[in-house]
Amino acid sequence: MPGFAGGSHVRQTRQSLAADLRALGVAAGQVLLLHASLRSLGPVRGGAAAVVAAMQDVIGYEGTLAVCAGTAGNSDTSRLYLARTAGMTAEQITRYKAAMPPFDPASTPSDGMGRIAEHVRTMPGAVRSAHPQSSFAAIGPMADKLMNPHPVHCHLGDSSPLARLYETDARILLLGVGYQACSALHLAEYRYTANPPMRSYRCVIAVAGQAVWHEYTDVALDDRHLGELGADFDRAGIAARGRIGQADCRLAPLVPTVDFATEWLRRHRLATSL
Repeated sequence: MPGFAGGSHVRQTRQSLAADLRALGVAAGQVLLLHASLRSLGPVRGGAAAVVAAMQDVIGYEGTLAVCAGTAGNSDTSRLYLARTAGMTAEQITRYKAAMPPFDPASTPSDGMGRIAEHVRTMPGAVRSAHPQSSFAAIGPMADKLMNPHPVHCHLGDSSPLARLYETDARILLLGVGYQACSALHLAEYRYTANPPMRSYRCVIAVAGQAVWHEYTDVALDDRHLGELGADFDRAGIAARGRIGQADCRLAPLVPTVDFATEWLRRHRLATSL
């Protein structure tokens, strides 16, 4: 392949990425939940579009590709909001909240999910779930079944696309990102105990063209220990590991991943709460 930047780097291509995906274990007909960093791949000829095209080449017309398309920026209970408003006066916060765009599943860009996920969301035929903060998007024959419904009271639990991805025996691909980015691990937060901690969330949504603030209660999502959980998961040897382009990657079946995380949280969180 031709060199880049004086030969110090090699540009990845759609074809080379497809070969790397196959070598890792991605295969035709799979349902794939992708978490990805485009930058981690190194230079890619064609950018995010080429990466997604390579995945579609490998999983084929019978495969389905899903990504997170979340929008933390329309909530005043998110860490993103707290970071952006830190140090503001009360008047500045009021103005900031008044300017926050309401969530519209058809048009609101994803927030912090990366260029690959945003490319999937905007592809012709892509289906996006309706959750105003934790939506997913998918392309492929199972997209509509996987994405709908997604009620507001369930970010990442048993009424979300994650549960249907679990039922479909999907694969998780972590492309250049760690377990902190693995949304499927949060499904275990709904399952490790009959009474998980709950909290209130607020976000602004579009209702008949008007911005409306909506408050609801759901499981208190906590990613502080996902790195430690992921290290134990790696030691269990469930995920295949390899490189796609220049990115360190993991490919894991979603069902044993969630089951492992559920048991891990049961041992660690319940033990520390006694």
